[in-house]
Amino acid sequence: MIGRNWKLTLTRLVILIVTCVIVFPFILLPVRIEGISMLPTCRNGAVNFVNRLAYLRHGPHRGDIVGIRLSDPSILWPSVMYMKRIIGLPGETVAFVNGQVLIDGKVLDEPYEKELDCVWTLPPVKLGPDEYYVVGDNRSMPAEYHVKGKVERDHIVGRAVL
Repeated sequence: MIGRNWKLTLTRLVILIVTCVIVFPFILLPVRIEGISMLPTCRNGAVNFVNRLAYLRHGPHRGDIVGIRLSDPSILWPSVMYMKRIIGLPGETVAFVNGQVLIDGKVLDEPYEKELDCVWTLPPVKLGPDEYYVVGDNRSMPAEYHVKGKVERDHIVGRAVL
């Protein structure tokens, strides 16, 4: 179990522990889900991880579930985050009409919305060049109780690892 060279085994063990304790939290940030706005995708009380390196090579995509920080983006450890789905990309216009999402006037296909009980009707929102539109999956909740809307790119911490 230890190997022929105990010094090499001990060195490997120390590297593994340092990697898990120091590097792991910087890459995968644990997040506890509180609330029902992301049901059925994310359950209340579940723990999920946000991959901070997910958007190093490309920006967020439509349909991604992301962690959004509420605090100043320069803070290394966000204390409060929301988990939301991106439905609108920079430069687009997002609206809700009778529960359907319209992107630039066209109905958005949302395969993750299995039981759509949504009756939201919200005015169009034009997104800026660095803004995304996010919303939870549980749209059976009244729109006024749902946290949704524009979010700037620097407030997106990373992509959720489901």
